[in-house]
Order: sequence, then structure tokens, then C-alpha cells
Amino acid sequence: MNEYTKVISLMGHYFIKEFKKHKKHKNKIRQIREETVAKAFKEGNTKIYVYFEEKDKTIELDQFSDENSIITYLGKKFI
Repeated sequence: MNEYTKVISLMGHYFIKEFKKHKKHKNKIRQIREETVAKAFKEGNTKIYVYFEEKDKTIELDQFSDENSIITYLGKKFI
């Protein structure tokens, strides 16, 4: 299952993904393009966590979530 995080801050928004490493290495966090996340979301088997920095609130969305909440938090590209 793919897991992405959309971070919404006062300066804008961006998508990140955490890549898990083996043994003693630290996990890598990379910024991902919105088109890549939208493509994976449409194919299914993807969770997106929407994180609001100023509120410190997280919302979990997947392909079975309500269509209105997907449009509100992610945009029309994800439908």
C-alpha cells in the first residue's frame, strides 16, 4: 500500500512520501509531484494523509472516501 502525505501550510501545500530503509539507516522523506500522487491514487491501493500544520490535524483519505471530501482536500485531479 502506498502512503503519501499532503502537507498544507500557510505558504502552500506539497506532497511527501517516506521511504523505509533497512536496519541502521534513517528513513528518507522525499517531496513528490502532485501528478504522481494523483496517478497512484486513481489506480487504487493508496492512502493520502492530509496534514494541516497550523491546526496540527490529520485527515486520512483513500479511494473509498467520500467524493466531496476528496475534491475539497485533494482537488479534481484525484477523481
